[in-house]
Amino acid sequence: MIHPDKVKAEAKKREDENFRFRSYLKGHADEEELDRQFLRLHNELFADYDCNKCRNCCKMYKGSIPEEDLEKDAEYLGITSEQFRDFFLEKNESEMGYQTKHKPCDFLQGDGSCKLGECKPDSCKKYPYTDQPERLWSLLSVLDTVEVCPVAFEIYERLKKEYGFRRRR
Repeated sequence: MIHPDKVKAEAKKREDENFRFRSYLKGHADEEELDRQFLRLHNELFADYDCNKCRNCCKMYKGSIPEEDLEKDAEYLGITSEQFRDFFLEKNESEMGYQTKHKPCDFLQGDGSCKLGECKPDSCKKYPYTDQPERLWSLLSVLDTVEVCPVAFEIYERLKKEYGFRRRR
């Protein structure tokens, strides 16, 4: 597995190839089979992967907090909803909710764990979304995650092998 510090640079080196493979999948992959492949690889690779040793996603993105989670998250941290919102969050105009004020995410702790524990948002729990259905229709977002997550990078590389996709030299 690629080291978390190298994933972005390696993905950038393969950017053209990755876009070509995306186009190839759009024209050749069966949607249900591709979902099964993503899910199989996701489960296989995450079985032994400790995300706390990477947390590129937490370092490179702001956390998204849905409006409906504010009270629960604040209670978990032992503060009021107003304190939670004022100290950690800013309104996310493009979505119905909030995002953390900073990158890395304000809830990322030194050991790679999340201050919100089990209250962490679904968007964080589901990242990099490689186990979600309809991957064929979200391959552009998959390319974004390939630049961030070592597991997503490895999934994409293994899919290239499974499809016999040839690199141009």
